[in-house]
Amino acid sequence: MKPALDGLLLNVAPRLAAVVIRLLRRSLRIDFVGEEHPRAYWDKGEAVILAFWHDQLLLMVEGYRGPGARILISASKDGELIARTMEQFGQGAVRGSSNRGGRQAFRELVELARQPFDLVFTPDGPKGPRHQVKEGVVQLARISGRPVVPMAFVASSGHRFASWDRFLLPYPFGRGVFAFGPALLFEKGEEPEAFRLRLQAALEDNHRRARARLEEYGVSAV
Repeated sequence: MKPALDGLLLNVAPRLAAVVIRLLRRSLRIDFVGEEHPRAYWDKGEAVILAFWHDQLLLMVEGYRGPGARILISASKDGELIARTMEQFGQGAVRGSSNRGGRQAFRELVELARQPFDLVFTPDGPKGPRHQVKEGVVQLARISGRPVVPMAFVASSGHRFASWDRFLLPYPFGRGVFAFGPALLFEKGEEPEAFRLRLQAALEDNHRRARARLEEYGVSAV
């Protein structure tokens, strides 16, 4: 019975999750900040790498308004549910992480970088440390030559789970902000650690930018 139940879960849960995500997004008063940064590339028919923190994952697919993306998602059972949920929004997945299937996933991302898809990373996933950029996105930027665009989502109200990333579940009917920062390119001759530190700072700056927009409405981010 268990395989049958697992199969039912994998078929039904992603559809329900997609409905919940769409309804939650529509209940929120949303601002977009800095979308001109990725759009400058999209308007030229060029693709980017989008990077955001793992705890902000839930609504990011609703904040993405680009031409199409492939998202790096863990090869775990939970990752399978997330990947199938993303399919409900027309976005594809690359399965793997630093501790499971990572090399194959990275090779697939390098191949996809030759195609017109945006590539999406949570650079502190799948298990942290929280809000710390790891090596994968740095090497992909180096090899592919693609710009990395920081992305962030903040909400005025919600629940933080007691997980390693303090995953955010926004509450309905509050305010939310999707923010994008200026693109970063891996410079010729640059040391990977130098780029990692630049990207770390850019992600932190973009998160602050999103929080500041909320504060303009007299509310703080959870």
